[in-house]
Amino acid sequence: MRKRIYELLLEIPKSKVTTYKEIAIKLGNKNLCRYVGNTLHKNPNKNKYPCYKVVNSKGKLSNNYAFGGIEKQKEELEREQIEVKNYKVNLDKFLYKFNSNKR
Repeated sequence: MRKRIYELLLEIPKSKVTTYKEIAIKLGNKNLCRYVGNTLHKNPNKNKYPCYKVVNSKGKLSNNYAFGGIEKQKEELEREQIEVKNYKVNLDKFLYKFNSNKR
């Protein structure tokens, strides 16, 4: 399942984010949010798998972003022209929802 989580990160379009919950839903169990977060924290290749593009269900960035903390996550999101205000992303504007078909 970890491999699938990393593969899903590659589907997130440029200038979009998703949430731990959206990934969990795509995996078929909305209660896997914490598992998704723990998996992303152990990302084996941050250059290949853009875990910085995952925020919580309120759009908040992670205080514990594994690759440099919340400031680094903010910087990486802004590099993709994703607006971050008070360490939050406007999900109405930037949320990517995976299609409902499970793979």
